[in-house]
Amino acid sequence: MGQPGLNQTNLKPTVIASLGIVLLLGAATVTLNPFQSFRQPPVPQPAAPALLSPRLSSLVSLAPSQRQAQLLQLTRQGNTQDRHQSRYLLGVDALEQRDGRAALEFLANLEQDYPLLAAPILTKRAEAFQLTGQTAQATATWKMLLQQFPQQPEAAQALYGLGQTNPRFWDEAIARFPAHPQTIKIVQERLRQNPNQPALLLLLAKHALYLPDITQVLDRLTADYAKTLTPEDWAAIGFGYWEKQIYGKAGQAYSRATSTPLHAYRAGRGLQLGEQTAAAIAAYQRMLKAFPQSKETPLALLRLAALSTSPPQALSYLDRAITLADQLGNPERAAEALLAKLQQLEAAGQKPLAAKTRQKLLSTYSATDAAAELRWTLVQQQASQQNWAAARRLALELSDRNPNSPLAPEAVFWAGEWARQLGEKAAEQQAFQRLWQTYPQSYYTWRAASLSGWEVGNFTTVRSLQPQVNPQPQRLLLAAGSPTLQELYALGQDQEAWTRWQWEFRNRVEPTIAEQLSDGLLRMGVGDYLDGIFMLENLKSRARTEPENREQVTKIIQTPGYWYALYPLPYLSTVLQWSQQRQLNPLLVMALIRQESRFQTQVRSIAGAVGLMQVMPETGAWIADQLQLSQYVLDQVEDNVKLGTWYLDYTHETYKNNSLLALASYNAGPGNVEDWLNRFGFTNPDVFIERIPFSETQNYVKVVLENYWNYLRLYNPQTIAHLQQVKRPGLWGQP
Repeated sequence: MGQPGLNQTNLKPTVIASLGIVLLLGAATVTLNPFQSFRQPPVPQPAAPALLSPRLSSLVSLAPSQRQAQLLQLTRQGNTQDRHQSRYLLGVDALEQRDGRAALEFLANLEQDYPLLAAPILTKRAEAFQLTGQTAQATATWKMLLQQFPQQPEAAQALYGLGQTNPRFWDEAIARFPAHPQTIKIVQERLRQNPNQPALLLLLAKHALYLPDITQVLDRLTADYAKTLTPEDWAAIGFGYWEKQIYGKAGQAYSRATSTPLHAYRAGRGLQLGEQTAAAIAAYQRMLKAFPQSKETPLALLRLAALSTSPPQALSYLDRAITLADQLGNPERAAEALLAKLQQLEAAGQKPLAAKTRQKLLSTYSATDAAAELRWTLVQQQASQQNWAAARRLALELSDRNPNSPLAPEAVFWAGEWARQLGEKAAEQQAFQRLWQTYPQSYYTWRAASLSGWEVGNFTTVRSLQPQVNPQPQRLLLAAGSPTLQELYALGQDQEAWTRWQWEFRNRVEPTIAEQLSDGLLRMGVGDYLDGIFMLENLKSRARTEPENREQVTKIIQTPGYWYALYPLPYLSTVLQWSQQRQLNPLLVMALIRQESRFQTQVRSIAGAVGLMQVMPETGAWIADQLQLSQYVLDQVEDNVKLGTWYLDYTHETYKNNSLLALASYNAGPGNVEDWLNRFGFTNPDVFIERIPFSETQNYVKVVLENYWNYLRLYNPQTIAHLQQVKRPGLWGQP
């Protein structure tokens, strides 16, 4: 979801305490202990992840009707663990099918044999009693759960159920389990009855950033209750705005938050991104005075340099940033500041100083991303003069010195291309082999495979391919969370696991690698693909900027489950249906949807585009006329994919089935594409892409085709087999 210019502190929702909250709950007034809501019982440390038997693992992702017979067989013939796990799944499946009596049968006394899931089992049993109209038994089960597991998050569900007839239990849920989704439902209901309850609005701001209308809650707090908010409250509100990318308001809120280096930096950065330049400069200046040695300060100095209208002042900020970053042991940040200094010196025509700075960056900070960026500039300079041998040598130097840079795959690809232009076929294949072995996830690896004759499609044939799709992903287990949560997730109970995680996850502002990975996986499990993909992809950024975490992230990225999580297949049957009807490659359509909407059916862009394939309403109306379609709803999956695939087919027909041009037109419009064709010609499609003047469109084309390649290498048996012959064993991707 791409948040511009943010460091590792830009992560997902916060839990920040405010003291002395008084809740006005109907007729009752409940005063919360200042720490009670936030110093919840400690979360049990995770044990080893549940190890499901191979047979049970194969059933986890199946629909209830598809797995019932095999689960029943496991309850009779499986080992002890299989029997307990199968009974739980059969009970859950029966509830999903609204068969409460069957659920009660499967779940009867199961908590005694399966203590790890005892609290969830009692929750499901109470639901089954309710479903069968046995209200007294449901109430007794809720009370048993509260008595036996008062500190477990399932107690919040018991309090919710009991509170249907006694509001005192809802009060207790709010006081004891403020972050639990069932408590959030209670709070929403109370606010519907009486919207003027700032304490409840604050609870939502701190614990329910996943709600669709959460920005309205934040706006109400800042507009109507600003005078009563504490600095801790402002920090929570600032984080909420930050997460929703409303940066100007985030900056204003952080300016009133508890004084910490992170809050001070985000005050300045939020105001800067909100185009409040003078206020941003003032906020950064306050930060430098209050926190001259913090880890965020070098970045603040970089931002000030970018905002400064005085070159000498900008250079002064950059020198301070370099010195402080070195002192803090952050060579990446020091190199970033040094590159900015080089650009300032070059713009000022100070050639001797620029040459000295350039040499320092390439020698002292040789392994940094900034050094890779400089090397790539030098590569492009040689290539623009058609000095292919020099360009190739510098490109290979970049890939050797900066193998983890995002620019490395591109450098290796062009080293191969320039070797081809020099007639060095062996060197070309050597470069392409390096891509397959070291950067199997890259767009440029697809190009190497395509140019080498693999059956993966090229720019003019990829649209019509119908690759076999084997949707059996390997599921990556959680790295954080209690043993109960990990067991639920391993059993495929994603919604229950996510619900428990909302209570367990306390370190939301600056999560550990394990917590961020687990949060991303759980979000993906409940269909929150937008933030889930962000959390997972951001791990690669953290590997580059946090040396202490690089090894841990690299291990994660080398597991196939990480990539299957990053490239899911939602709405596959619909995509297959309409892709076949339009004679489009279904994995290309899936790749486009992943980039356009992150699979969010209700998403609307700033420009007004709607749904999975981001169809503009006026374009949708025009397409409907062509299809003689009188009724359609753009944010419904079936209609959106029907119209979107028609338009993607139309753009391909316009450009003689060239997917490069079709995708560019889908993003930037046909007028721009025609202009670029007239200006640049189309003799070499790889060169044409690099010349697209809209950085958004250039990136869009590459990312969609990179998505396609990753879907192909994960789900297409032929491509999997081909890669296994050439890639390094166990290597699935680079940070």
